[in-house]
Amino acid sequence: MTTETETKPVEQTEEKKEEVKEEVKKEEAETNNAEEKADDKAEKADKEKKEEEKKDVKAKKEPAAPKPAVHKLDFNKDVVYLYQFTRTPVLPSLSPYCLKVETWLRIADLKYENVDHKMKYKSKKGQLPFVEVNGEEIADSAIIIKELGTRYNKDLDASLTAEQRNVAHATISMIENHFAWVVKSWRTKNPAGMLGAYKMNLQQITETKWPKPVLEFIFKLKFRRAAKKVRAHGIGVHKPEEIEEFGHNDLMVLSDLLGDKPFFFGDDPTTLDVVAFANLAQVAFMDKEVSYSLRDWMTENCANLVEFCNRVKERAFPDWEEMCTTLDLNSHLPKPPPTEEKAEEPATEKEEKTKEEEKKDEKEKDDTEKEKAQKDEKEGEKEDNKKTEEKEKEEEKK
Repeated sequence: MTTETETKPVEQTEEKKEEVKEEVKKEEAETNNAEEKADDKAEKADKEKKEEEKKDVKAKKEPAAPKPAVHKLDFNKDVVYLYQFTRTPVLPSLSPYCLKVETWLRIADLKYENVDHKMKYKSKKGQLPFVEVNGEEIADSAIIIKELGTRYNKDLDASLTAEQRNVAHATISMIENHFAWVVKSWRTKNPAGMLGAYKMNLQQITETKWPKPVLEFIFKLKFRRAAKKVRAHGIGVHKPEEIEEFGHNDLMVLSDLLGDKPFFFGDDPTTLDVVAFANLAQVAFMDKEVSYSLRDWMTENCANLVEFCNRVKERAFPDWEEMCTTLDLNSHLPKPPPTEEKAEEPATEKEEKTKEEEKKDEKEKDDTEKEKAQKDEKEGEKEDNKKTEEKEKEEEKK
């Protein structure tokens, strides 16, 4: 009996201990789970908060302003801004394509303004000329004329028949894809002759004070590179006399087509007249002191083409002489009234004022130097005092 009664309480206490341990484990597990859940919730809340903050920052940031599509930001509505080469003393432009666009703008009677871009800009296609109108760029002379003609109802070919349009298209292709390269071939092989033919002042054109020999060397170097393009075109592989013969043939075709008419298709100029003038003017208006056999041949055998050039010049460029003399890009625009200049002060008064200003500057300079010297002196005294104090302390220690 005694043994039974003694063993039962021991077993019960062990069972109770195990139950307590299990309960403790359960509580610990529940506590850990609760803590893990709390940590997860906190992490999730932090992530959500950070994402919201990022969204707020993005929303607050203003969108980057788009790059301007044009160079002329303060443009006027429907004014065509033309980017081209600079003037020369004999010709408004050395480029037949630039002269073509400007001649067309004048005959079409559209408002335009040349932009003096110091030869810094080219179109997105890498060309000159190009125009900007109402904040939009248009490049390539043929596309410029077509686009502006459509926008502003200025079709110079509106009265032409279908057959005349075909003739115009074929003739323009001959001029721009053949005759123009005949002239380019001469230019690339005779850069010095080109400088003289158009009376080009490279210092004025480039707006630099570099010596003329240096500028001429650079100019000739560029034209050697241009000669590669002439050769790549195909015309450059021929002999000079063969290339000139090509030019004679093109000029004869144009002379026969023009005949004794004022313009190629009658009394009014068309796109063909504009293109023909822009290219023939490169030859017709060269300085006569410079020898160019193609110009002399045209004068002798195609006098009607020379007369045609003068006719278009008088009609489209009444300010020709002024623009070639002053090299003004916008001689067609009214100039602002001259500002009244203040009367110059007498020389003696100017001299006195200058002397007074110089004295004033010298006095200010002296004052600043004195202040600096005084400051340096005070700092020196402070350092000396400091050193003596340190020495006295060291002696006291000894």
